[in-house]
Amino acid sequence: MTDYPNMKAHKDKGDWNPLWDTFADLDPEFLEAYLAFRTVPQQGPLDQKTKELILIAINAATTHLYGPGVRRHIKNALTAGATQAEILEAIQLTTVMGIHSCNLAIPILLEEVENAKSE
Repeated sequence: MTDYPNMKAHKDKGDWNPLWDTFADLDPEFLEAYLAFRTVPQQGPLDQKTKELILIAINAATTHLYGPGVRRHIKNALTAGATQAEILEAIQLTTVMGIHSCNLAIPILLEEVENAKSE
């Protein structure tokens, strides 16, 4: 992993999709380049909590409905200081695209808030 600093940085930050392990085995150079590209928006002026709230909304949106990403970014948002109410509002804002976002994301939110309380 030392040859691939973006892979290491994503893992260390808790922003690693487990499917990327297989991708890294198949073509680590491509994955490293993708992760370098993916980090560019992370260098802007928004605080990490705001970025995580946006990423929750993107992953929960009815055009994506990606549960593992919702879970990962809820965990990261809680770590960055987001409240349950803030995360819920980010999820609710996605309902303008369809209520299915709530069907996916609200159960994950409740699980992760409980998990965060026990840590």
